[in-house]
Amino acid sequence: MGILELKTVAQAMLAALCLAMVGVTYGATFTEQFSTFSSDGYHVQVSPDGNEAKIVLDQYAASGFGSKQQFLFGNITMKIKLVPGDSAGTVTAYYLSSDQPAHDELDFEFLGNTSGDPYILQTNVFANGIGGREQRINLWFDPTTEYHTYGVLWNQKQIIFTVDNKPIRLYKNSRDLGIAYPNSKPMGLYASLWNGDSWATQGGLVKTNWTHAPFIVSFKDFSSLDGCVVTDNNISPCTATTTHWWEASAFQTIDRHQAEQILWVKENYEVYDYCKDTKRYPTEPSECARNVPQL
Repeated sequence: MGILELKTVAQAMLAALCLAMVGVTYGATFTEQFSTFSSDGYHVQVSPDGNEAKIVLDQYAASGFGSKQQFLFGNITMKIKLVPGDSAGTVTAYYLSSDQPAHDELDFEFLGNTSGDPYILQTNVFANGIGGREQRINLWFDPTTEYHTYGVLWNQKQIIFTVDNKPIRLYKNSRDLGIAYPNSKPMGLYASLWNGDSWATQGGLVKTNWTHAPFIVSFKDFSSLDGCVVTDNNISPCTATTTHWWEASAFQTIDRHQAEQILWVKENYEVYDYCKDTKRYPTEPSECARNVPQL
């Protein structure tokens, strides 16, 4: 390969990395990408230009939406602004999920709080119907005053959960250890806002205060679904190729800077890790050591 060809390849990989980290807007609107779970025009509110959507929770109904397409691998992100003020008892879910049963799922769950307390972000991984891999962190910013970007970079080797393009969690493919991994079931992208006051805030001790309803979560940047689209349940174009940028060698492992960022989050903001929960898991799950970055 000549110098010019090497330069072209390097430029292409750099462009892919920029796409992964900052996203590119292609002009897709909410109605082009998503279908709503409510038809009343109130519990899901879409701006006239389709560039912003709000979902509403009150004592009468929860709400949400789901993507019209399903994906297998990619970089899936969206900008979200969470419920302000007293959001105790509410759960904002933003997640990828395949069809039931024995489903795969990658979760962001934002657990409401009383005014002034940190927002807790819970992430989880389901593979072949098995979950129980929760990790929780306190967010280091107020996620209710402006939009922040939440996403997953997902390929056949690893899953990286990100907040504002900062990696916060690593989950490696550990099928060699007998651990299922989400690598064959296409998943749609969903968002919902619902009442989870039986468990969401301080283990269910703080209930939803309906006098503060309606609770509202806002979303935008609907064109950042940069994944391999599965059509007619045919996953071959997504699994039998290495042409997608997220399959490049640069994205099969994490680098030192990414490892430092994940460890910074764990050391300063982690409040729960299933790997350390000896009541649930007297013996640490075999995949846990692999998912802690090494410097």
